[in-house]
Amino acid sequence: MTKWTLAVVAAAALTAGCGSSASESTDPEANAPAAEAEGGVTGAAKKAAAAVGLPTYREITLPAGTTLPLELKTAVGSDTSSVEDTVRASLRRAITIDGRQVLPAGTEVVGAVTNAQKSGRVKGRAQVAFRFTSLTHGGDRYDIRTEAISRRAEATKGEDATKIAVGAGAGAALGAILGGGSGAAKGAAIGGAGGTGVVLATKGKEVHLGPGADVNTKLTAPLTVRVKVS
Repeated sequence: MTKWTLAVVAAAALTAGCGSSASESTDPEANAPAAEAEGGVTGAAKKAAAAVGLPTYREITLPAGTTLPLELKTAVGSDTSSVEDTVRASLRRAITIDGRQVLPAGTEVVGAVTNAQKSGRVKGRAQVAFRFTSLTHGGDRYDIRTEAISRRAEATKGEDATKIAVGAGAGAALGAILGGGSGAAKGAAIGGAGGTGVVLATKGKEVHLGPGADVNTKLTAPLTVRVKVS
C-alpha cells in the first residue's frame, strides 16, 4: 500500500470519528426527549417563551348544567323573527370555578331562532324560541350546546270574556230602550254576538325581547376552554 493510499484511509477514519461524536452530543437541549419534541414544545422553546414573558394557559372544563346569565344584543319577536335568524348575547357576569375566572363578563355568545309563531286570530298564542351554538373567548371560537330559551304570549281568555260581556250588556241596554223586556233579551243576544265577532277579529298579544333583555340558559354539554394562568 502506497503512502498516498494510507493517507486517504486515515483521513476517512478521522472524518467518521468526528461524525460519531457530533451525533452523540451531551448537550441536554440537543438530546431533548422525543415526546417533548412531538408535542411541539422543546426545552429551548420553553426557555425562550419564559425569557420574553409569554403567557401560559391551561384547559378548564365547564360541566353540563352550568348556567349562563346573558344579556341580549339583538331583538327577537314572535312576529318579527324567522327560524335561523342570528341571535347575539353576552355574559352579564363572569363564570368561575373554584374561585378561578373561566369566562369574563362580556363574553359573546351567538345562536339562532329555533321557533317563531305569530298570534292567531281564533286560537294559538304567540311564541318565540332560540338557543346558542358558539362562544368566543380569548380570540378563540368554541362550539357550545345550550338549552332553548322560549317565551310564550300571555293568554287573553279573560280579556275575550270581558269583550263578549261588554257587548252583551250594551246590546241589552239598547234593546230595553227600544222594546222593553223582550227587546232587552234580543239585544243581549245580538250584543253578545257582536262581542264575539270583535274577539275573532282581534289577534292576541305578540312576544318581543329587545336588546338588553336578561335571559338565562344552561350548557347541555361540557365546554372546555383555554384559560390564561400567568
